[in-house]
Amino acid sequence: MTEQRSGIDESKPSIARVYDYLLGGTDNFAVDREIGDFFLRDLPGSAAIAFANRQALVRAVGAMADAGVHQFIDMGSGLPTADNVHQVARRHVPDARVAYIDHDPTVLAHGRALLAADERTALVEADLREPESVRRHPEVQRLIDFDQPVGVVFSAILHHLNDTERPAALARWWVDRVPSGSLVYISHFRSGAGTGAEQETRRAEQKLQQSLGRGRWRTDEEILTLFDGLDLLEPGLVPCSLWRPDPAATQVPTGEGDLSLWERLISCGLGRKP
Repeated sequence: MTEQRSGIDESKPSIARVYDYLLGGTDNFAVDREIGDFFLRDLPGSAAIAFANRQALVRAVGAMADAGVHQFIDMGSGLPTADNVHQVARRHVPDARVAYIDHDPTVLAHGRALLAADERTALVEADLREPESVRRHPEVQRLIDFDQPVGVVFSAILHHLNDTERPAALARWWVDRVPSGSLVYISHFRSGAGTGAEQETRRAEQKLQQSLGRGRWRTDEEILTLFDGLDLLEPGLVPCSLWRPDPAATQVPTGEGDLSLWERLISCGLGRKP
C-alpha cells in the first residue's frame, strides 16, 4: 500500500523534490533520490545545472527589484531553499511582495509553514497551466496590483510542460496581462544541439520523461519564442552561468568555453514588456 502523508504520495517522484535532492536538501523520498542519483552517478557533474539555475535566479530577482519591480509571481516555485524570491527581493526592496504558485503537496506543506507569519507572501495552490485561476486567486489579488509592474518568474519550469501544453502561449498569456514595465524571467533546459552534449542531453531528457511522464528540452530558437511580446534585455538568452555573472566571483566566465558541459544546458533570459 502506498504511504501517504498530508496528501503526499511517496511512491511517485516529484519535480520539486528531485531538485531539492540535487541541491543538497532533505525534503525528498527514495523515489526522488533514485532519479537524482541517476544524474549524480551516470551523468557526473550534471547537478551543476541545478546550481547554475538557482544562482542565476538570485541575480535576476535582484536585477528586477533594482529596476523598480516590487511585486513578483513565482510560477512552479518548488521547495523553499536559501535565497527564495522574497528574501532576495527584500535585500533590494524591503517591502517586496511575492505570490508563490505550486500544486505539489510537499511544496505546499513546507512552504506554508515557512511563510505563515509573512503577510507580504503567500503560497498559492494552483496549476500554472491554468493561468486565469492563478490570476483570480484571492491571495494573488491581495498581493499583486496588476496596474503596477509585475515580475513574473518561470524558473526551470516551462521545460516540464509538453508541447501540447503550449508553454509559449502560457508565457504570452501573462505578458498580455501585466502592465508596461513588467519583467519576465525564464530559465529552461537547453537541448544539446551545438553544445557538444547531444548524447548527454538525450539521456537526461529521457530519464525525466520516463520518470515524470512529461517535459521536453528545447533549442535556443524554441526558448526564444517564450519571450514573444517582450524586449529581451542584455545579455539576451545565454547559459545561466553567463547571465550577468557576479563580478566579485573568484572566476568570472566570459563565454561558453569557460563553462562545463552541463552549465551549457540551462539557459535564461529577462524580458521587459514595452
